[in-house]
Amino acid sequence: MKNILVLCTGNSCRSQIAEGYLKYYAGNKANVYSAGVETHGVNPRAIATMQEDNIDISGHTSNHVDEYLNIDFDFVITVCDHARERCPVLPTQARKFHYNFPDPAKFKGETEEATMAEFRRVRQLIKDYCKAFVAENL
Repeated sequence: MKNILVLCTGNSCRSQIAEGYLKYYAGNKANVYSAGVETHGVNPRAIATMQEDNIDISGHTSNHVDEYLNIDFDFVITVCDHARERCPVLPTQARKFHYNFPDPAKFKGETEEATMAEFRRVRQLIKDYCKAFVAENL
């Protein structure tokens, strides 16, 4: 079984969404973790937008990358440039992947529907990435 770490700035949105999809697509082929170089709590809109796609991340917690230093990861995926720049050196031979997804939590929509539309757009980008990642690497 492979170990995958998804790393973002605050482990509140993009990495949480990616963790949900990677768990869904990988099934029993991988243990999936997500963390941040900071912790900001799980974004309620991330939970809501994933629920729309029948994936429940409401039980996820916002974790700091230091909590996982003892795990030998096979893959580390950074989902924003800030995390990639601040990513600590992990004691692992993990293959590193990077994709700078837009941060929907920073989107300032004029209405809640506009904001949720941005969350859905980013969710789809992450979903497509995770599906391809699992198909190509697991």
